[in-house]
Amino acid sequence: MSRTQLFDLDGKVAFVSGASRGIGEAIARLLAQQGAHVIVSSRRLEGCQAVADAIVSEGGKATAIACHIGELEQINSAFAQIRQQFGRLDVLVNNAATNPQFCNVLDTDPGAFQKTVDVNIRGYFFMSVEAGKLMRESGSGSIINVASINAVSPGAYQGVYSMTKAAVVNMTKVFAKECAEFGIRCNALLPGLTDTRFASALVKNDAILNVALSQIPLKRVAAPSEMAGAVLYLASEASSYTTGVALNVDGGFLS
Repeated sequence: MSRTQLFDLDGKVAFVSGASRGIGEAIARLLAQQGAHVIVSSRRLEGCQAVADAIVSEGGKATAIACHIGELEQINSAFAQIRQQFGRLDVLVNNAATNPQFCNVLDTDPGAFQKTVDVNIRGYFFMSVEAGKLMRESGSGSIINVASINAVSPGAYQGVYSMTKAAVVNMTKVFAKECAEFGIRCNALLPGLTDTRFASALVKNDAILNVALSQIPLKRVAAPSEMAGAVLYLASEASSYTTGVALNVDGGFLS
C-alpha cells in the first residue's frame, strides 16, 4: 500500500510572512520539509536569512525576502521580486502581526491603534490581493491567514488586536467567496496560547499563565510546531474542498 501524496508540496512556491521565529518559522520549516520552495519573510533580512539557511542545510529549498507588511511599498516590492524570480505563487501564509499596546481599551493610543490596523488588517489584505493576482494567473492557490482565538473571544487588555483578528476572519471569508472562481482557496488558522516571543508576557507570568491554563482543557501551552500541521493541511491538496474556514487550534479553549 502506497502512502498518501495529499500533503506533498513538491514544485510549489510558498510565501510565509513573520517567518523569522515562532509560529511562522515552524510553518516555513514544515512546508519546506514537504517539498515547497519557501520564501521566508519578515521585517529584517538577517532573521529571514538564518531560517532560510537552516532550511537549505536540511536539504530544503528557501529564499529570504525582507518585507514589512505595514508598508504597502514593501509589499509591492516583495511581490515584484516573487514574480521575477518564480513567476508564480501557490501558497501565502499571512502570519506577521503586531500588538504594540496592552491596555484598557479606554487608554488606547492612536498611534498604536493605527499601527495595529496597518499591519493586521491592511497588511493581510494587500498581501492577499497581490498573492491572489499571481494565483489567478495559474488558476489555483491557497491563502492562509493566521488570526487568533482573540477573534472570537477578545483577550484582556488586547482590544484593538482582538478587533483586527476578528476582521481577519471576515476577510478570509470575503476572499474565499470572491476568489473561488479562480481556483483560489482562503482559510484562517486561530491559534490558542502558544509559546512564542509574541506571547511571552502571558507565558512567562505565572499568575497570568495559571489563569489561562485553567480555561484550556488540554491544560498546557502549545508549541509553535503544533500550529504548522494545520497550515500544511490548508496549504495542500488534503484540503482541496475546504475554503472560508476558521480552524481553531487552541487546546479546546473555544469549545
